[in-house]
Amino acid sequence: MKAAMKNEKLTTDEYDALEHILRGARHDRVNACVGRNAKRLSGLKMVQYSKDGKVALTDKGHQTLFVRRCIIGLRALAQDPAAAVEADVSLFLGKKSHIVLREAGGFEVTDKGRESLADMDAQDQAK
Repeated sequence: MKAAMKNEKLTTDEYDALEHILRGARHDRVNACVGRNAKRLSGLKMVQYSKDGKVALTDKGHQTLFVRRCIIGLRALAQDPAAAVEADVSLFLGKKSHIVLREAGGFEVTDKGRESLADMDAQDQAK
């Protein structure tokens, strides 16, 4: 029997909760955003609780946020080749042949990058 796949598509609120956890708490209590989303994120193995009750990102949580930053960066570069993109994001997108350096400065989205964006947009419309 095939196991049901988890729906790992996150909402904006869930991404915000991951960002809050990444930045760290300024006090001992979690904020409302983290509180609303911690159970699902924990079930998806993106966050974990320590014995003292503090919540932290797992490797999967870090990876999820990085992939999100890459998608946002790729979309920004598709709109404006001179858009500011973080160094680790541009390095990753370059290694994956989604972008190339332009002589005039900035980056150009390659055919592979445009195909990836089109695939993501098609998946978003199908849901």
